[in-house]
Amino acid sequence: MPESPYLVLDPEQVRANYRALADAVSAPRSRDTRIRYAVKAAPVDELLTLLDTEGAEFDVASIGEIDQCLRLGIDAGALCYGNPIKKSAHIARAFALGVRRYAFDTEDDLARIAEHAPGTEVECRFLSAAPESRTPFGTKFGCAPREATRLLVRARDLGLTVAGPYFHVGSQQLDPTAWRIGIEQAGQIVSTLADKGIRVPAVNVGGGLPISYAEDAPSLGEIAAAMTDAAARFLPENTALVVEPGRALVGNAGTIHAEVVGVRFAPDGRRWVYLDIGRYNGMAETENEYIAYRFVTDRDGDPVGEAVVAGPTCDGDDVLYQRTRVLLPTTLRAGDRIQILHTGAYTASYSSVSFNGFPPLTVHVSGAERE
Repeated sequence: MPESPYLVLDPEQVRANYRALADAVSAPRSRDTRIRYAVKAAPVDELLTLLDTEGAEFDVASIGEIDQCLRLGIDAGALCYGNPIKKSAHIARAFALGVRRYAFDTEDDLARIAEHAPGTEVECRFLSAAPESRTPFGTKFGCAPREATRLLVRARDLGLTVAGPYFHVGSQQLDPTAWRIGIEQAGQIVSTLADKGIRVPAVNVGGGLPISYAEDAPSLGEIAAAMTDAAARFLPENTALVVEPGRALVGNAGTIHAEVVGVRFAPDGRRWVYLDIGRYNGMAETENEYIAYRFVTDRDGDPVGEAVVAGPTCDGDDVLYQRTRVLLPTTLRAGDRIQILHTGAYTASYSSVSFNGFPPLTVHVSGAERE
C-alpha cells in the first residue's frame, strides 16, 4: 500500500465524463461545440493524452503547461493560452512553440499579443453578470462587455484574428442561468461586432461546470440545456460554442486516501480530527470552506458526532472545516484510514512543494503510477 496521503485517478471515468459532456453539448447538431480542457484542474500526463485522443482542445495557463502538452505530442494548434495575465517573454515563447490562440482582457495584454504573436486568434474575456459561484473569481479577470467590444475591434485593427468574446461564470457554478446571462451578454457583443463588419466564429462560455460534493449539483444535461437554449436565442446559428471544463471532467475521477493522525478535544469541548492531508498538500479548495468534500472511513456505521477537521501542519490556518457541519464516527482513532471523495480536480495541482517539509501529494493513475 502506498504511503498516505495519495490521490488515485481513474482515467476511464475521465473518458466517460468527456463523452457525456460531448453528447450533452452537441445535442443541437446545427451548432458546432468544442470542448477545451482546463489543464490546471489536473495536469496529469495520462489524462492529457487520453483527452487528446478523445479530440479535446486544451486551455493552458502558463509556459509550463504548454511545454507539458507539447512534450506529450499534443498539437500546438489544440492549445489556447487562456490566462489573461502573462509576460511578453511568455507570449513570444508560446508563439515560437506554435500556439496561435490567446485570451486577453486588457489593452496592454492585447498590445503584447499583437507584438509578440502577430496574426494569431484572440478571445476577449469580459466580466459577466452571472450569480456568484461556490469559488468565485470576483473581479480579478474580465473587462466590461462594452470594453470587450472595443478591444475586439482594436484586435482586428492590429492584424489579429477575432475569435470572439469569452466569459467565465466562476468555478463550481450551481446556477444554470449563469450561462444564459453570459451568453446573452456575449450575443450583444457579437451583434455589435457584426455591425462593424467583424464576424465572430465562436463564443467561449468558459468553465465552472459543477460536480456534486456534499451538496448536489445540477447535472451536465441541465447545464448543457441552459447553454444551448441561450445560444439558440442570442447567437447566430453559425457561431460555435467553446466549453472549458476542468472539474467536470476530472473531479469525480479522483479519490484521496488519507490517514487520521490524531484526535483531541479542545478546551471548548469540540472534537478535532487531524488528517495527514491539509490545505497545503491537496485540500486548498477548502479555503473559506467553499468546497465540502465527502469522507468515507472504515468505521462508517459506528455512531457519529460533529468534528473540526484539520491538516497536519503547524499553521493555524491549516483547518479544513470548522464552520461546516462534518459528522464523523466517534470511534475514529490515530492510524485509521479515511477516503476523501471526488478529489480529482484542484488537489494535486494546488499541492505545495514542501510546506513544513511535507511532500506534495502523490498521484497514482489506475493502470499506471506517477509521483
